[in-house]
Amino acid sequence: MRCSIKLFCVGVLAVLLGSCTTLPPTNPDNICDIFDQKGGWYKAAKKSQDKWGSPIPIMMSFMYQESTFKHDAKPERTKILGFIPGPRKSDAYGYSQAKDATWEWYQKETKNKGADRDDFDDAIDFIGWYNNVSHKRNGIDRNDAYHLYLAYHEGHGGFSRRSYSGKSDLKNIAKKVSARSARYQSQLAGCEKRYQSSWWWPFS
Repeated sequence: MRCSIKLFCVGVLAVLLGSCTTLPPTNPDNICDIFDQKGGWYKAAKKSQDKWGSPIPIMMSFMYQESTFKHDAKPERTKILGFIPGPRKSDAYGYSQAKDATWEWYQKETKNKGADRDDFDDAIDFIGWYNNVSHKRNGIDRNDAYHLYLAYHEGHGGFSRRSYSGKSDLKNIAKKVSARSARYQSQLAGCEKRYQSSWWWPFS
């Protein structure tokens, strides 16, 4: 009887978790709270880190900046005559705000044609992959969140041309991303062990 009740409770919990998987975390400023709330996100982030060498705090700080963890995030629309909604500024979409062409490049290079920008696992893998390319092409240290973000925003060619040099707003944003990454790193140091424990199932 107790076993049946336990299985029922686990089943209900799984349904409840599944129904809110697309909602952004309620406290995006704390990486432990994010992983506590979002079952499976740590596992996906760890997989991307192990695969591409990009630290979890850096990838998560990129995602915070790009979409605040909204699965269907899009750039704001331009305004015609100051009030009429016009076209969006770019075709960026999803958790990582990857553009169509860049996402297609990722799909081709990783042979993952089914990857979706509004899927967290695919988006975090994309960020890890992109940072790995930045490391190889631009010689950016894997732990250098500031310059990795500049390359993420400007593209590898743009970064090489130092297209960010005159963009003070962008450089300030990159500083914020770097600072958030450091905070995430400090927070994760105090909670990561529990996500690696078997008792964390079914949340991991």
